[in-house]
Amino acid sequence: MKFQIIKEDTTGTKARVAKINTHHGDIETPVFMPVGTRATVKTMTPRVLREVGTQILLGNTYHLAVRPGEQLIRDMGGLHKFMAWDGPILTDSGGFQAFSLTKLRKLTKNGVTFRSHIDGAIFEFTPERVMEIEKCLGSDIVMPLDHCIGWPCTKEEAKQAAQTSIDWLKRSKDYELSAHQNLFGIIQGSGYSDLREWCAEEMVKLDLPGYAIGGLAVGETKDVMQEMIEHTNKVLPVEKPRYLMGVGTPVDLIQAISRGVDMFDCVMPTRNARGGGFFTWEGKKQIRNSRYARDESPLDDKCSCYTCTTFSRSYLHHLFSKKVEEILGLSMLTLHNIHFYHDFTKNIRQAIMENRFQSFMSNFLDTYQGT
Repeated sequence: MKFQIIKEDTTGTKARVAKINTHHGDIETPVFMPVGTRATVKTMTPRVLREVGTQILLGNTYHLAVRPGEQLIRDMGGLHKFMAWDGPILTDSGGFQAFSLTKLRKLTKNGVTFRSHIDGAIFEFTPERVMEIEKCLGSDIVMPLDHCIGWPCTKEEAKQAAQTSIDWLKRSKDYELSAHQNLFGIIQGSGYSDLREWCAEEMVKLDLPGYAIGGLAVGETKDVMQEMIEHTNKVLPVEKPRYLMGVGTPVDLIQAISRGVDMFDCVMPTRNARGGGFFTWEGKKQIRNSRYARDESPLDDKCSCYTCTTFSRSYLHHLFSKKVEEILGLSMLTLHNIHFYHDFTKNIRQAIMENRFQSFMSNFLDTYQGT
């Protein structure tokens, strides 16, 4: 994998445009990665994802290991062939599930034992076992098992989680992946800036292809999130990609980009769409609201996606009404939201290239309603 910085912001921020070269294609950053947890972005086809501007997808190691199993995916030609996606793929490790499925797991210094949320089967996730699964999947960017901890927590708890993540990363690095695969480190440290910097320093010593900022958007305030990003990025090497995991809103993204983040993933555009939420340049809205019953306008008059150039808010409101609930509504709002996120990051890249990112960010934050 190669990482090339194309343009750095000259208007007073740390924003940058870069290119990541992977075995399955190039990625222009800043980039948003739609989440395809179980080898699919819900309601979307790979062709549609390409058409709306998707460059790279995310899959989840825990969920794919539970069902259908990594060996089946390997036997079917790997995750790319299995899900008919020929572009780059990043796979998360299951570390977040160790945080979110606390009632179904036991964590030790050696790894995590999960009881399947589907049938109760036992899964042992050690750092080495996670690497073995991800090798079977064949993803381009591989995330190691880490210890994600929620907020609030004590400093001692945060330090222990960060130390565990460092130890597990060292074990993961010793595992031999396929030649095209690239292991990133995941910085932990919760809301403690000195722990974030220490964890980053220890992981940078391993000289990995890239680094992720994990353990945020887990209960802390937005100000704490951005502060931790800033402290972490002070330590991370500028010549390596920086990935903020599981974040977030458009406001989160642009503020993190201004602090030097390159990559993002989040279920927000897809999950909101399934609940009737849609993103616009003015803020997030809800298509189920009665005000849209006779609204002939598109979801966003600044959007060029298929949904906005074809259907009215009135029609989409109809699809989401309780007595109808048509699947088409879910897919059309998902298409629009993913397109919005890609268009948003594309406009950011263009603003950085044209030396006007600061004004672009200021104008966006002034007009966007929401956090």
